[in-house]
Formats: sequence, C-alpha cells, structure tokens
Amino acid sequence: MTTWITICDTCKREGWDASAQEHTDGELLATLVEATATGLTDVKTRRVSCLMGCKRGCNIAIQANGKLNYTLGEFEPNAEAASGIVAYALSHSASETGQVPYRDWPQSIKGHFVTRHPPLPDTE
Repeated sequence: MTTWITICDTCKREGWDASAQEHTDGELLATLVEATATGLTDVKTRRVSCLMGCKRGCNIAIQANGKLNYTLGEFEPNAEAASGIVAYALSHSASETGQVPYRDWPQSIKGHFVTRHPPLPDTE
C-alpha cells in the first residue's frame, strides 16, 4: 500500500526573510524529500499549501489509507531530514498498521512527531 509524504511548501521557519530568501523553507524541504523519494513505488510525495503547523515549521504528514497517520514538524530543510522522512515513510508503508517500532525510527525524525491520527473507520 502506498504511503504518502505530504509536505507543506509554505512553511517558514523562525527568522525566514522574504527579502533574502527566494524559496520558503517548506519548498526547500519538499525539493529534498522529492529527490530522495524519486523512483520509489511504495512512497509518493505531494505538496500542499498549508498544514497549519506554523509554529512548528517545516511540517510534513505521513499518510496511508487504513493506517495510523502522523504529523511531524520542526525540521530544518536539509538532506538529513529528507533522508529520515523518506526512510520512515518506507517503514510506514511496510507496516500493516502504519506503526513503526521506535527502535526502527531514523535518528533524524526522533523528537519531530506532533500528532498521530487513527485510521478513519470503514463505514461502508
């Protein structure tokens, strides 16, 4: 089952300066995550304009139908963060429930979890 990495491309970290920076921090992180996930079949990426976690930018969500979904934030837009996000998404995809044991979390995502959402009930 496909796991989606949803990346807020409007995130701006504290100190972001529109006059000095051409791209938002979210755009920079999105570009890095997209490049890291290129060619993967079980993980896809998408950009959204806001995840409403402005105090914790940069924000992403790890999502899949029928699985636990997660929001993570306070990332720096760098290759280490992108690599950890994609590695976690791959583990999420391989998990039947979306839960990944803590011991398997990449170091670069530890401390970045904001919320966990249970899967929506199947009402059909």
